[in-house]
Amino acid sequence: MSVVAEMPQNTTTPKLQQHDYPTLFEIGSKGLSAVSLSKSDVPAVDRKAAVPAELLADTTPALPEVGELDLVRHYKRLAHRCFSIDENFYPLGSCTMKYNPRINERAAAMGGFANAHPYQDDADAQGVLELLYRLRCDLAEIAGLPEVTLQPAAGAHGEMTGLMIINAYHRARGENRQTVLTPDSAHGTNPATCTVCGRASVSVKSLPNGRMDLDDLRAKTDNDTVALMITNPNTVGVFDETIADVAEILHAKGAQLYLDGANMNAILGITRPGDFGVDVMHYNTHKTFSTPHGCGGPGAGPVGVAEHLRPFLPVPQVVKKGDGTFAWCSDRPDTIGKVRSFMGQIGVLVRAYTYIRGLGSDGLRDVADKSVLAANYLAAKLKDRYPMPFPAPYAHEFITVPDFAGADEHDIAKRLIDHGIHPPTMSWPIHHCLMIEPTETESLRTLDRFVEVMLSIADEIESNPEVVRGAPHTTPVGRLDEVTASRKPNVRWRPE
Repeated sequence: MSVVAEMPQNTTTPKLQQHDYPTLFEIGSKGLSAVSLSKSDVPAVDRKAAVPAELLADTTPALPEVGELDLVRHYKRLAHRCFSIDENFYPLGSCTMKYNPRINERAAAMGGFANAHPYQDDADAQGVLELLYRLRCDLAEIAGLPEVTLQPAAGAHGEMTGLMIINAYHRARGENRQTVLTPDSAHGTNPATCTVCGRASVSVKSLPNGRMDLDDLRAKTDNDTVALMITNPNTVGVFDETIADVAEILHAKGAQLYLDGANMNAILGITRPGDFGVDVMHYNTHKTFSTPHGCGGPGAGPVGVAEHLRPFLPVPQVVKKGDGTFAWCSDRPDTIGKVRSFMGQIGVLVRAYTYIRGLGSDGLRDVADKSVLAANYLAAKLKDRYPMPFPAPYAHEFITVPDFAGADEHDIAKRLIDHGIHPPTMSWPIHHCLMIEPTETESLRTLDRFVEVMLSIADEIESNPEVVRGAPHTTPVGRLDEVTASRKPNVRWRPE
């Protein structure tokens, strides 16, 4: 909230006027409407005759009736209660919650893209097809892999697609491998993807420095291993420089190396996954290449593959024909088929293309350089008060495990809200941690203010811990019972 951002830095018990906004049911009156529709020119239908009896309700739902101005004000007030990247620093580790240039939004909203229809003839959609073709080629070059499909609709969907491709590859070789290896710091979607694809997940240990235990990997890699699903840089914020050795261990047993591309923001233009042995990877374009991220969507999860896996990519694939025009092609006999309706998340992909072309190769490298620099800058500033279990240098993010007698990581996270800062990721991948990712888009002033706030919270815990344990103090509601809210949600409004 903008009011919070103006608060004095050292305020110990800030107060904000409480606004108990009424619901739409409470502000509405019978007969009001936010829309004005012309009289219907469709003949009236006998509702009872047209709808099966078992689907008919006894009464009309008691929906709110409210005027347009009150409706707009209602949702504006609610919006100002929310955190957003436009208003607040959002250091949410592992999610790369960064600012996205508005020019990318403008490009995605252009009529030729926004109004394209999936059943248009190729000849009538050459602009869209050319953009998608160029984007998949750009993503292939950035990954260091021969070909990319744009079809998957999200990162986890990309994981599923990638593992389906690997399974198809093994089947084509007459093999029925069953186990997929995942590091003990893996994203939760990795083992979930294994289950969805009918494979068992086996965890591989990490070393105290956050890198993979190669001896444990060797012991668990055999002729039944489908692949290893790894994130590099990994979730604890370090780049595993043994990644080429990891690839060699897997390939010696015929297994594949799958890269979860969630943290590509840290290595753009610095290194390419294909060059260090990756066989398959997915991008989270909504993290790395510009789409407003959060609230369940939208997303996109393009998948890149090595040469030997190209035959199994989903269809249709956008191609450039010999005459210079572009088309959808489904001529791929060994394909895993379609993994999504139509052609993918076109609006997200337009944003990604605009982002990549706007920055260019040097600009993408600058993104990675600045995101790594920002993370290491914050870590160096905070390490004396906030212990860090893994040694520097870090990639795009770092983990701290606060060690205070008077408050824990949840209290610190809640207190950050009072200062207009969104809490970092908590308690994952290790217990009691805060995972902090500043990204490349924040100014030095913002980073320094974050340091000041974190240090002030440390001082408060040591001098007046009740203030921190009672946070947040500036929000419309105070500390919530999150366990009960998760286990027994009550999201239905009832009049008193």
